[in-house]
Amino acid sequence: MTVKQLSLPELVDVCLELGVPGVGLWRAPVQEYGVEATAKLLRDAGLAVTTLCRGGFFTAIDPAERAEALADNRRAIDEAATLGTDTLVLVSGGLPAGSKDLYGARERIADALTELGPYAEKNGVRLAIEPLHPMYASDRCVVSTLTQALDLAERFPAHQVGVAVDTYHIWWDDNAPAQIARAGAGGRIHTFQLADWTTPLPEGVLNGRGQIGDGSIDMREWRTYVEAAGYTGPIEVELFNDALWARDGREVLAETAARFVEHAA
Repeated sequence: MTVKQLSLPELVDVCLELGVPGVGLWRAPVQEYGVEATAKLLRDAGLAVTTLCRGGFFTAIDPAERAEALADNRRAIDEAATLGTDTLVLVSGGLPAGSKDLYGARERIADALTELGPYAEKNGVRLAIEPLHPMYASDRCVVSTLTQALDLAERFPAHQVGVAVDTYHIWWDDNAPAQIARAGAGGRIHTFQLADWTTPLPEGVLNGRGQIGDGSIDMREWRTYVEAAGYTGPIEVELFNDALWARDGREVLAETAARFVEHAA
């Protein structure tokens, strides 16, 4: 998503040029290009698929909507398995229209994971609950902290359900370093993502993730926490940013790689 203006073949070419060893993929461009075709494209290039995003949106109350969400998540798990990644990132869903029941929404997430965890395990895929910043709690994700994410994940085996650690969403939380240690002790850090916090936020706030080094977050500090917790997996950069998307994608990817080396390596 950092360079969504690039086609998948273009993304592969630039990754090879820059020595980027893997990519985290989103379902929409993969479906457009074709899941099998995408898997072959990356496999032939020798690039790893680090994660697939996204599954989730489990909080609907209507039985038909919940059934469709579960079916879509099974499709997402199948896609992840085809692509060769072991991690499907979950954005759990916001409050249903007219509801103010955060607790009930989180319990419906647990209900969905009860059904999907064994299916994911059977397909060699782990589910990673991603807590999102509280400003998204109403419409996108009622899981706002690593504490909440782990309280859900720990109801299930670690090889089925863990968490995604994203600096953009947790940097403000004084409890997050201890929760990273908790997640690491349980083998539940399934992916680690970087994005910076810059203000003012844009209207709608979704596309406000800053380029590494442009904002308030000490990337190296958060990498230290995650590695101290035992995480040795890939580190992703995930930026939703209209200004970056308006630029040449090859230039943005080169800049992002350079910023990673400067601020996070």
